[in-house]
Amino acid sequence: MEYAGFWRRFAAYVIDNILVTVVFWLVALVLGAIAGDGGVIVAYILGTIGVFVYFAAMESSTSQATVGKIALGIQVTDLEGNRVSFGKALGRNLAKILSALILYVGFIMAAFTAKKQGLHDMIAGTLVVKKGATTTPMSSADIPM
Repeated sequence: MEYAGFWRRFAAYVIDNILVTVVFWLVALVLGAIAGDGGVIVAYILGTIGVFVYFAAMESSTSQATVGKIALGIQVTDLEGNRVSFGKALGRNLAKILSALILYVGFIMAAFTAKKQGLHDMIAGTLVVKKGATTTPMSSADIPM
């Protein structure tokens, strides 16, 4: 299994944050125009919930990846290389709060651990791997001639 490195994961995160920020501002502008300051507050609440739902839904989907991860050719799996459930993906993303609270050390850990796991991956029992990475090595019988 080929694990996704820190910089590839970081680039995917940047792409996802650009996408999420654009969507948030569009929603905030519309709700702000309709309901004033109250609409902006609602947009912040919906945006916070929306970010967690976006990441969890995309990472537990058949693509196993957010838009940023798809663009970089990586996906989220469990420790055996299988697709994760929505609950596990949501837990992984909620655990990112802890990774951030400790001065982002939980994210930086992905650069130094053997399986390239951040703290949130360790907590959730997940891996971020290059798309198409297999969980078992190929035997000579599996190699096409």
